Amino acid sequence: MRRKSVRRYDDPIRQPGHRRPRTRREFLAQGFIAGTGTVLGGATISLGGKAHATLSADLLPLITQCGIATQGAGKIPFIAFDLAGGCSQAGSNVLVGQGGGQLDFLSTSGYERQGLPGDMVPPVTNPQTGTNDFIDTTLGLAFHSDSAFLRGMMTKISPATAANINGAVIPARSENDTGNNPHNPMYGIAAAGADGSLLSLIGSENTDSGGNSMAPQAMINAALRPTKVDRPSDVTGLVDVGDLTSVLSQADAVAVMESIYRISDHKMRAVDVDDNIITSDDVLKDLVRCGYLKSADLADRFGNPATLDPAGDPEIVGATGIFSAAEFTAGDRSGREFQKTASVMKMVINGFAGAGTVEMGGYDYHGGRRAEGEVKDFRAGQCMGACLEYAAIRGVPLMLYVMSDGSLSSNGVIDNSVDGRGKGEWTSDNQQTAAPFFLVYNPGGRPNLIGGTPEQQAIHQQIGYMRADGSVETSATPAANNVNLLAETIVLNYMALHGEQGNFAAALPSTGLGASLWDSLTAFEPIVSGVITNPL
Repeated sequence: MRRKSVRRYDDPIRQPGHRRPRTRREFLAQGFIAGTGTVLGGATISLGGKAHATLSADLLPLITQCGIATQGAGKIPFIAFDLAGGCSQAGSNVLVGQGGGQLDFLSTSGYERQGLPGDMVPPVTNPQTGTNDFIDTTLGLAFHSDSAFLRGMMTKISPATAANINGAVIPARSENDTGNNPHNPMYGIAAAGADGSLLSLIGSENTDSGGNSMAPQAMINAALRPTKVDRPSDVTGLVDVGDLTSVLSQADAVAVMESIYRISDHKMRAVDVDDNIITSDDVLKDLVRCGYLKSADLADRFGNPATLDPAGDPEIVGATGIFSAAEFTAGDRSGREFQKTASVMKMVINGFAGAGTVEMGGYDYHGGRRAEGEVKDFRAGQCMGACLEYAAIRGVPLMLYVMSDGSLSSNGVIDNSVDGRGKGEWTSDNQQTAAPFFLVYNPGGRPNLIGGTPEQQAIHQQIGYMRADGSVETSATPAANNVNLLAETIVLNYMALHGEQGNFAAALPSTGLGASLWDSLTAFEPIVSGVITNPL
């Protein structure tokens, strides 16, 4: 007799209802593959980074004049999680309700469609405690208390960090199993002003969006195409300050480059006065003067490779880090996902990049035991929580967006295995149950929802709603049935966190969101004003 092999959760998903994967996106969604640009330090490269340690004080005012990027451009760091394949976000993870908000409960059959059996639906009261055991608002946004996303996040988030998080959910359908959904708002986030001292945008996939799903065509700016960053070596390989720092100390290397700058500047001024040969050629002078200053600035900020290396950051990896050394160096899928997440969050939260996408594959997990989805969602939650906790450690705000191409549904069959947790098995793709969400961390306190009453706040925390049967009400918002407008809604909410939603049409001139809708599509009051500073 031939013994049937046991499938491991991270083995490729061979769906009997799908054709054999042919494209990169299909291989990614079904887990057949796990999901670089380089900047060289030279005389004409425009780079920047952390607070200056050794650059002379008299040169600091020239940094801005020479166009050297400031850290993070004073905007809130933005990270998107792109869960390729169509995972469950509504009901079993983030609670989604009818027109009154998250706790305007669906029918029992509606929750069953979203993978929750009748004895685990949010309205159920535990007769022993007299309270509801299935609603968790630890992060402000209401999750199912046994949400795998939530359980994963809480392994990485401290209670103090959790107290300063809030979020919103957007019921919105998108096509199943395709990267052609223009989910990714990265270019719009850059148009809203997000930028980094090294790069504007990064992503863990070598695509125009940096992830699995596409970016809206109207937002794309080819000059800002995301640089691929998905492992620590990608991060440390971004900057090459040449050989000076290998033969000199970092401070001495900066001094040498400063001297070259001063000599070149002096000679240029002498030419101006004595020979009057190129006094009208301001462009040439700026290139010569600023080129050496930028090289000195680059050596000052990044001459020590540890500045960029997530693996060498004790706040990220180690006994006191977010990830243990064993987690981070594990040779399995988890280790790779943790390294990918750490690389992106190190770049974005420290202001080296303005925004980044973390793509995770294998989320087309229907057609098997519920257990597989729970394990993968838990891992994604750990990665989300790591980003939020790192933002708290660094003392900067963060907007974190979670999206997936489509979703799925359950027929009510229960998986009673340990990992299945007594929940409904995922049996088919179902774009009608999709609901991306975002979380916001604010070091100054939990973000405040818009609205003067709990009822008003509830409809800002859930932008749109679902029908009682657990399907998206496609007429509720422009975003509910148009993924382009969903991406625009995320950009609008990002700008609103800065109090800049009035500039939305200027940032996205081709927007399909009329100004009369902006208030109804915005979740939070502003959390920042002025420039965000980072002490790194």
